[in-house]
Amino acid sequence: MLISYGAVLVAGIMPVVCAGIAKSGFKGYDNSDPRAWLSRQTGFRARANAAQANCFEAFPFFAVGVILALLTGVDPHTVDSLALVFIVARLAYVFCYVTDRAKWRTMVWSAGYLVVVALFALAMLNLQVN
Repeated sequence: MLISYGAVLVAGIMPVVCAGIAKSGFKGYDNSDPRAWLSRQTGFRARANAAQANCFEAFPFFAVGVILALLTGVDPHTVDSLALVFIVARLAYVFCYVTDRAKWRTMVWSAGYLVVVALFALAMLNLQVN
């Protein structure tokens, strides 16, 4: 269970990492208006910013899936394993997004999404059994 808790923490930190990638090494970064600055970026910086937004979007769905699975009594080792698969998929997603590998990005995004759906499905099945 500790692994799934850590995975939720990592998923919560991932948007900040993506923002750091978008802003890294740029001498003209304007911290007084970071959103406007980011909206004008192109290339890997724009893709890292888009990955940041997607990480924010994915986080609540994942976190709730983990919580519901654990609260409904799904085997903690199963939840831990799925949470690790989600994190690996999300790391691959960010890598693929930043390096402009669109087809792979879609595939690993889908894998992460299916993991979360599996967490919800297991929680619902576990409620029906108990």
